[in-house]
Amino acid sequence: MKDIRIWFASSEVAPFAKTGGLADVAGSLPKALKKLGADVRVVMPKYRQIPTEFSEQMKFLGYTMVDLTWRKQYCGVFSLEYEGVTYYFLDNEYYFFRDWYYGMYDDGERFAFFSKAVLEVLPTIGFRPDIIHLNDWQTGLVSVLLDAHYRDYRWDGFYKNIHTVFTIHNLKYQGIFPKQIMDDVIGLDWKFFNQDGLEFHDDINYLKAGLAYSTVLTTVSKTYAEEIKHDFFGENLQGLISKRSADLYGIVNGIDYELNNPENDKRLYKTYSVHSPEGKLENKKRLQEDCGLEVKPDTPLLGIISRLVQQKGFDLIEYMMPELMDLDLQIIVLGTGDKRYEDYFRWAQSQYPGRVSANICYDPVLAQRIYAGSDMFLMPSLFEPCGLSQLFGMRYGTVPIVRETGGLKDTVIPYNKYTGEGTGFTFANYNAHEMKDAVVRALEVYRDREKWMKLVKSCMSQDFSWDRSALQYMQLYNMILDRYGN
Repeated sequence: MKDIRIWFASSEVAPFAKTGGLADVAGSLPKALKKLGADVRVVMPKYRQIPTEFSEQMKFLGYTMVDLTWRKQYCGVFSLEYEGVTYYFLDNEYYFFRDWYYGMYDDGERFAFFSKAVLEVLPTIGFRPDIIHLNDWQTGLVSVLLDAHYRDYRWDGFYKNIHTVFTIHNLKYQGIFPKQIMDDVIGLDWKFFNQDGLEFHDDINYLKAGLAYSTVLTTVSKTYAEEIKHDFFGENLQGLISKRSADLYGIVNGIDYELNNPENDKRLYKTYSVHSPEGKLENKKRLQEDCGLEVKPDTPLLGIISRLVQQKGFDLIEYMMPELMDLDLQIIVLGTGDKRYEDYFRWAQSQYPGRVSANICYDPVLAQRIYAGSDMFLMPSLFEPCGLSQLFGMRYGTVPIVRETGGLKDTVIPYNKYTGEGTGFTFANYNAHEMKDAVVRALEVYRDREKWMKLVKSCMSQDFSWDRSALQYMQLYNMILDRYGN
């Protein structure tokens, strides 16, 4: 493979800033690419929330000015090397010293600034990438800006042969804003505002910009790459996605196997391994004790860690909760989201004391203990581009129960009761009774200790590290350079 330079842009990167799976990917994939020999640099906003332990180590490299049509905005550049990868943080306190990462009145302007800055700072830091790898709507404008303002017009050809990869992590979140920011903020010619470009129901759509103008598109599982070509999953962009289907690739996400290792994970109550998974039982007892559940080691414990939103299938769980409680199991929930679901799980905890534990918060240590201490992990998602929780669960020997959609279908092998093969329990249709049937099938195997331990070990033996996925990305980058040149 060629030596390759990658500028990896994301609005959130673990461990610096995180709201979901995007941050986990942006924090892990570059490390795996680095191991394969890529010169990969990561760029993100310098948020107020970045922990002091990191911000105090950052080095100030300089600054540039970013043109937002009628005014120029300061952009400071800070860097930090962490676990072998160099990270760059783009500083503008007006845009990023906020109470939260997203959901502000001016997100359209904030991430237009970020997208322009991703391009503008490259000469300042002396890095000319072969590929700019973009992630979700917050970076969606970069490709069209590269075409419109940089590739043929700036720095004597510095940007000329730079290509872009745009990864869709969740098509539902698109970054839709009033079209007036074309003039007021972005400064794009109106020729880009058309059905095949940025226009979306007379608004501007940042994610659509990424889909329309990037060299290559990827998403986070093969099944999701096919699903989003169709009406139900396409979120009103299925036409454009189908038009670009020859440039669309599905690559399943991985997880960081060094950080998430039950043999040495200090966040657990007790470490264990695939060869001696009995340590799960101690984790289960301690988890039950700490989270207000009855300490019953033989009672199956079903874990849920998620954003509490409809996409994740919580209406199925709400509908079926009384029947699930008739099955003599326990449920532990961790997450935040829609008030409806937060309130429901608080109610369920009061209704089923000692059997339901509702933890309406963000707690990464408790999350790890749930992965290790639960027997099963429930993900009945309406749609799921990739899903990471089922991968974390399997890594820690917690058997997934999932709906066959997106990455859940690609990563969980249905259990075969005749051969004992498989890694979890699945159901096809978005139906509460089918979900319950999958839980019942899991409980039947759970009662046979020998079969269950074989299943646990099968889960723990799977390889969902980033090694395989990173190699696929490297092959994709090299294909782009072979096809389009550098």
